[in-house]
Amino acid sequence: MILIERQNQILELAKQSGRVGVEELSTQFGVSVQTIRKDLNDLCERGLLDRVHGGAIIGSTVENVGYDARRLIAQDAKQAIGQAAARLIPDESSILINIGTTTEEVAKALRSHVGILAITNNINVANILRSHPKHQVIIASGVVRHSDGGIVGDAAVEFIRRFKVDYAVIGASAIEANGDLMDYDYREVSVARTIMENARKVILVADASKFERTAPVRIAPISAIDVFVTDRLPDPAMRDRLAEAEVVLVEAETLAAR
Repeated sequence: MILIERQNQILELAKQSGRVGVEELSTQFGVSVQTIRKDLNDLCERGLLDRVHGGAIIGSTVENVGYDARRLIAQDAKQAIGQAAARLIPDESSILINIGTTTEEVAKALRSHVGILAITNNINVANILRSHPKHQVIIASGVVRHSDGGIVGDAAVEFIRRFKVDYAVIGASAIEANGDLMDYDYREVSVARTIMENARKVILVADASKFERTAPVRIAPISAIDVFVTDRLPDPAMRDRLAEAEVVLVEAETLAAR
C-alpha cells in the first residue's frame, strides 16, 4: 500500500523527534484522534513505527533510533533519572559509565559532585565531565562509532578490564517482559557486560519507554544489576521480579513529585 501524504508527514516528524503523540498530531493535522490512531497503526504494521502509550516511536526492532532522535525521546524523564542516579553516587567515587543518552544525563548531574573518577566508552560523557577540574576522566580505547560517539570493540573491553570501580552506570535500549536487558550492537553489549563485571555496584538507568521496545542482543538478566533507576514502573509483575532479585527500585518521577 502507498502511504498517504499525512502518513508521510507523520513519519518525517517521528524521524526528526524520535516520537509522535496522538493528541498533538490530531491538533496539527486537524483530524480526529481516531484517524491519527489508524495512521499510526498502518505505519506500525509496515514496521516503520513502533506503537507506545499515547503515540509511536521510530521502528527499531533491529536498528536503534538515531542519536539526535534518541536525545529527544522522554527528555524530562531522562533528566529526572539522571539526577536520581547521581544522588546514589557519593563524592570521591570511581565509576564506569557506558553509552546512552540517559547515562549522559547522569554525567550532567554528576558535574556538581567532587572528586569523581569516571572511566567511560562514551565521548559525550567525557566531554560533559572533562571541563570540571575536580573530576578525572579516563576514556576507553577502541573503535569510535560515527553515529553517537560510542567506543566499542575488543580494545575497549580489554581497556575496561584494567579497572575495578565503585559504581557502574549502564543503559539499555530495551527491557524484555522477563527482565532481560537488550541492545542492538553486539560490540557495545560486550563492553557493557565488562563494565558490569568490573564494578562493585551496578546501576541501570532506563526510562519506561524501554519496556515498549525490542532489540536483538542480550546484555544480562535484570538480576545482574543492584539498582534500577527509572521514571516510573507501571507493570506490577516487573516490580515483583525486581523484588525477587533483590534489585533496589528508584522511581525518579515519584521522587520529583515529593
